Amino acid sequence: MNLLRRLFGDESPPDLAGALEPGEHVVSSAAVESGGVVAVTALGLWVPGPDGVRRIGWHLVDKVVWKLGVLAVTEAEEVGRAGAAVVLADRPPARFVLPRPGALPKHVRQRVDGSIRGRYRKELPGGGGWFVLRKVPGRDGVVLQVRPDPEADPEPLAEMAREAAARLVDTAE
Repeated sequence: MNLLRRLFGDESPPDLAGALEPGEHVVSSAAVESGGVVAVTALGLWVPGPDGVRRIGWHLVDKVVWKLGVLAVTEAEEVGRAGAAVVLADRPPARFVLPRPGALPKHVRQRVDGSIRGRYRKELPGGGGWFVLRKVPGRDGVVLQVRPDPEADPEPLAEMAREAAARLVDTAE
């Protein structure tokens, strides 16, 4: 089995044993200095946490910064729905020190950028927000997400997202 993994490039670390979906394969991984592993698959970014390793779907990786050996990941949380659109809020960034990152930062950037089909910034009095069309791993089509700025009133942005998502559905049918 080790020979097959070396030949075909499956870099599944032991930390992910039993956690991956059938057919989900590790593209790249790196050990975290404090313990655990960060790994890239087609379905998302696997990160260590207090309850073990967990996957963040690419559509919920809002921002990633690679600097001075630290991978900072800002995960978005679905806090509501606006028709067929999803309203997001950012969680605090999680930081992972990767002493030997290999190609992991490059693969993370490719996957995050690849999940974005379009984006638009809307400014409103009191704060604006981002509207982003994203591919959801393992599903057909796209989802419209709106991420209001922390100081913005989310209701007008959610209403805009609701109307835009309805138009997207109408044009797709």
